[in-house]
Amino acid sequence: MDSTLFFPPSCHSTRVSIIGAGKVGSTLAQRIAEANLANVVLLDVVEGLPQGVALDLMQAGAVECHDREIIGTNDYADTAGSDVVVITAGRPRTPGMERSDLIAINTKIVATAIKQAIAYSPDATLIIVTNPLDVMTYIAWQVTQLPSFRIMGMAGVLDSARFQTFIAMELNVSVADVHATVLGSHGDLMVPLPRYSTVNGIPITELMPSETIDRLVKRTRHGGAEIVGLLKTGGAYYAPASSIRIMVESILLNRSRLLPVSAYLQGEYGLKDIFLGVPCWLGCRGVERVLELNLTPSERAAVAECGESVRQGITEADQVLVSLSLL
Repeated sequence: MDSTLFFPPSCHSTRVSIIGAGKVGSTLAQRIAEANLANVVLLDVVEGLPQGVALDLMQAGAVECHDREIIGTNDYADTAGSDVVVITAGRPRTPGMERSDLIAINTKIVATAIKQAIAYSPDATLIIVTNPLDVMTYIAWQVTQLPSFRIMGMAGVLDSARFQTFIAMELNVSVADVHATVLGSHGDLMVPLPRYSTVNGIPITELMPSETIDRLVKRTRHGGAEIVGLLKTGGAYYAPASSIRIMVESILLNRSRLLPVSAYLQGEYGLKDIFLGVPCWLGCRGVERVLELNLTPSERAAVAECGESVRQGITEADQVLVSLSLL
């Protein structure tokens, strides 16, 4: 029996492949198709899983009135010619687990997946979602040897969205009027920046006391763990999928959105040869440019601490790659 479900080709040629058909991957496939951004290939190692999700989403398309093609497959050959490849495959966190606890198992998964995906889509832009995010993005760059601007990690959009949500809830204002900025690693050391977070242009430092801001910053840093603790059997997937979707949109439509992503730094923020969450312009070539914000000494020190933590994770992941002969 053929492991792939094929559907009649659509008139649209833009293609996004999502490696990993779990909750993040399947929700992202829905977001992309229903936004009419691209055709989608959903790949997973579990036979039947991506095919079933794809068929369900195609049937939903009849109600949502889009004609995007969605393919479910276990074969990387079906991802050929993708414009964007998103890696969501990997073990998720469980309650009490740190993102760094996933390095050993997810390094092997990401390295293997990215090598196979890029073999069929050598011109694709890559978005890494698997945790620990910044470390896995660096690993993807190492094993593919692609130009660094074509590889990025999704984290800053999600972390900023969480901060944005908590600010709106606290002030009882529309989230549409709130803009939040978060730098650094995707983890407990991330650096929310109240000075650069505003409500309709007004810094939140003028709208709430420092004690309240500190509480929201702490909740943002532990935003993923809070959801993991509540769900108990998995992590967040609606907000991550939405965050990836806006990145995909900016790349495919060449919108040059200024978004916080895990990007390769070559001296910005005093850091070199590392992927870390910073504001970037995203366009059709990937990361067009990194914006270096004017940080206070304490903010810069916090970003440096994130960088040191990521470097430690990279060293551990490199050891895994060497042991598996993947580097």
